[in-house]
Amino acid sequence: MRKILHYALNRAVITALIVIFQIGFFMLEIFKWGNYYVEIAFVLRLLSFGAVIYIIWRQNNPAVKLAWVVPILLFPLFGGIMYLAFGHVFLPRKLRAGMERTNLLIQESLQQDERVLDEVEKKNRGVANQSRYILEYAGTPVWDHTAAVYYSEGVDYWKQMLVDLEQARHFIFIEFFILCEGSMWNAVLEVLERKVREGVEVRLIYDDVGSVFLLPKKYYETMEKKGIKCVAFNRLIPFMSLILNNRDHRKIVVIDGRVGYTGGINMSDEYINYTCPYGDHWKDAGIRIEGEAVWNFTVMFLQMWNMSCYTEEDYGRYRYIFEEKPRAAGYVQPYVDTPLDSEIVGENVYLNLIGYARRYIYIFTPYLITDNEMYTALKLAAKRGVDVRIVTPGVPDKKMIYWLTQSNYQNLIEAGVRIYQYTSGFIHSKCVLCDDEVATVGTINFDYRSFYHHFECGVFLYQSEAVMELKRDMEHTFAVSEKITLEWCRKKFMKTNIIGPFLKLFSPLL
Repeated sequence: MRKILHYALNRAVITALIVIFQIGFFMLEIFKWGNYYVEIAFVLRLLSFGAVIYIIWRQNNPAVKLAWVVPILLFPLFGGIMYLAFGHVFLPRKLRAGMERTNLLIQESLQQDERVLDEVEKKNRGVANQSRYILEYAGTPVWDHTAAVYYSEGVDYWKQMLVDLEQARHFIFIEFFILCEGSMWNAVLEVLERKVREGVEVRLIYDDVGSVFLLPKKYYETMEKKGIKCVAFNRLIPFMSLILNNRDHRKIVVIDGRVGYTGGINMSDEYINYTCPYGDHWKDAGIRIEGEAVWNFTVMFLQMWNMSCYTEEDYGRYRYIFEEKPRAAGYVQPYVDTPLDSEIVGENVYLNLIGYARRYIYIFTPYLITDNEMYTALKLAAKRGVDVRIVTPGVPDKKMIYWLTQSNYQNLIEAGVRIYQYTSGFIHSKCVLCDDEVATVGTINFDYRSFYHHFECGVFLYQSEAVMELKRDMEHTFAVSEKITLEWCRKKFMKTNIIGPFLKLFSPLL
């Protein structure tokens, strides 16, 4: 009963009820003016027609356009209103000004060392082209002198993070989509409180919607009282607006500008298998970098902080100066993707890797719900003889998303793509590996939310030791996963051939 009451009084539930009330109030107001129904209906249909024209005119993915045009045409009286409320983001002037200001600070702070890019060019022009794309459209340079360690399990990632946090002397920056009170976060928080008392500056960003069922109301105030500067990103408000749809899905930890972390791992106990909500095991991946490339993460965090707080500061004072540069093979390029521009960096990095592959392309993803361009790239790679393998969960966290993912299996398998389901439980890793040379590890799923709606990040790796560490993990995962066959797909005919394709029509909105 207490649990039911907890969820019933949760901010997300209350906000949803308020939004429903707003919709109901709007409809009642229309009924009140029943004598003018013809005129009101004409205006609403005109609004819907205008919304359809605007959607068609916009430079956007055709699947996203179709997902909105169909329901608007089906419900012309309210379709335009729903699109106005949920389908288009009108950025507040203050937020837009903050974005422009922080973009200028990033351009000033992140400068490419041309020597490094020239080295990559001499080794492999295709990889250099990928790095140039990331530099141009994400604004983040590629670095050498950076050691990278890949973690195939959340618990190992967390334990090393605790060791590094203990060594902090100047500042700690932490940014997560999900923050949940429990063993994992409590151990980190204990270190943070102690570091604050030692004079270390600690800043924390958590996504308000991602953590809405997991943290007490105004948790940021609790953190401030502990001396931890804290921001709840894009707070949940009881008003119809899709700006709430743009979430901070990034996971970033920066310690003194010397060590950085990212990956799929959130700050919650299932990520370290202290709890097992989906199957017997939660598999995730993370990466730790140490060296000059950490500067990218430092600037990325500060941009999000300053954009959220509408502040300005000198980024340069947080840059770590290495007296002796770390000795490490290869090149490391942390990058960022934002939903507030027209460039889908996360998806394009994946597409470039798939197009670059000559021998194999291996993929870990919890969701496989993307656009036709991605499916075509995967199928073409398989058809030209590339070994394409994708691992998805064997146990779902969301049934509808699971069915949508499975509905794509048959078409891919028929083209030669190998699909595996992680038998032990849920795989949350977001990794792509190509030809023993290049890889990316980060927060970006193969779905519309990551590609179009969320703030995301990742690390592009070339000839780093972490590349082969990832390969060993992938080969082990293939061995313990179920290989999906066409016969398997036919046995799941109802889900994969009837329910899935119907849901796929609306997948860009899920």
